[in-house]
This record gives sequence, C-alpha cells and structure tokens, in this order.
Amino acid sequence: MTLNDFEVGRPLGNGKFGRVYLARTRKDKYIVALKVLRKSQLEKNGVEHQLRREIEIQTHLVHKNILRMYGYFWDEKRIYLILEFAPGGELYKRLTAKGRFSEQETARYILEMSRALSYCHQKHVIHRDIKPENLLLGLNGELKIADFGWSVHAPSLRRETFCGTLDYLPPEMVEVKGYDEKVDLWSLGVLCYEFLVGEPPFDAPGKKATFKRISRVDLHFPDYVSAGARDLITRLLVKDPKERMLLDDVAKHPWIVRKTNPDP
Repeated sequence: MTLNDFEVGRPLGNGKFGRVYLARTRKDKYIVALKVLRKSQLEKNGVEHQLRREIEIQTHLVHKNILRMYGYFWDEKRIYLILEFAPGGELYKRLTAKGRFSEQETARYILEMSRALSYCHQKHVIHRDIKPENLLLGLNGELKIADFGWSVHAPSLRRETFCGTLDYLPPEMVEVKGYDEKVDLWSLGVLCYEFLVGEPPFDAPGKKATFKRISRVDLHFPDYVSAGARDLITRLLVKDPKERMLLDDVAKHPWIVRKTNPDP
C-alpha cells in the first residue's frame, strides 16, 4: 500500500515521533487510524529496533481489547502504521476529565485488561508499559491496549532490561533484577489504584523517593476505596512476583464479579 490508497482526515493525536490521523481506504471506504512516523526522528532517538519489535508483536495480536495493527508501509521519509480506529479516544483524557472512575467502571476496565494481558502472556508477550496513556476506548466504551512500544516477545519470559513508566515500575525492575511476565500483574494493580484514586499509589517527590516507596510496597488507600477493591490491589501489588495474583484469578475475584455483574 501507499499513501495514495488513503484519504487522510483530521489529526487524532501527537506522539514523540509523529502524528496519528483519521483515514479511510479509497477502495473499501474502511475507517482506520494512520500513525505517521518520521524516520529522521526514529533514527535520532535510536528506536528503530523498538519500532520493528512493536510491529512484529502487534500485527500478530488479535483480541477485542487490543488495538489491531493491520499493516504498515513506508516512503523515503516516513513509516506509516495502519491501525484500528478507536472512536472512544484516549482513556487518560477521560480519567483526567473525571478525576477518578467509579468502582463499576474500574472493575470493567480491569477485567478487560486482565483478559488482554492473559492473551498476550499466552503468546509469550510481556507488555512492560501498562499505563492509562497507552489505553484507548472502542465504540462501545471497551478498553483497548494501544501501545506496544516497550513490549517484548520473550519465549524464555526472563528479561533484564529497564523500561516502562516510573510510577508503574515493579520492585524487581526498580532493584534491577531479572523479571518475567509478572511485571504486568504489578502494573495492573497500579492501574486499578490510579483508576479509583486518580493518582498512582507510590507517587513521591523525585525518582529516588518513588523508587523507595515501590521497593517497600508503601501502599495507602483513601477511605472511600472499598474493602473488595483494596483486596484485589493488595493481591497484585506484592513484592515477590511469584506471590502475585494470577490473571485468571483477577476475573474470578469477588469484587470484579460483583461490580461487573450488577444486581438486576
């Protein structure tokens, strides 16, 4: 495909290396999001390998809670990623506008996240950068993981690279130890907390203070967070990765079940 195969519309957002546009295929009139990346920016920041990995991973993932990547093409100056269009927009903007989510909304998002991550882990994909900024919403308000820039396909499921977002880093990464797919369980716990409270649990002034709180699992809840939500978060935010709640058990957790299946 080339750019001539698309009618390009309004910009949907800006990224570090380019922009995302609403677009439509000329032939089938199929609506997509076109992510346009500048080669010069990618080379300047040395992230060509990361992009290659992102494309390899995301094109092979087909799940209703993961944004589809249909394909890609390039010209002399740019690389174009053909992505599923998520009409609901960025989850982060919704969270910022609302301040925090209700327990019902949070539980639904966490259930969808747990299913998407479970699918990723079955495919030996560790996401490594779960955060609200990397999540979009579909037509019916369903959550979609959108950014696989830090993901890794690790059949051995043991890694030692330091990556991800500060507030969401698990103790094993902060302490620069080897890690596996259980880093995503920790991040899911952080995400659940941020959805309910409006800020991440280990927020502190400066990197060092944040790392110290993460290492100690220095976790405190505002009074309005229910006992059920606290129980789920506490079972995910466990220092020993082997002791963290499994993704399949997240879906069965009483708080998730109760909040996603309200009484008729």
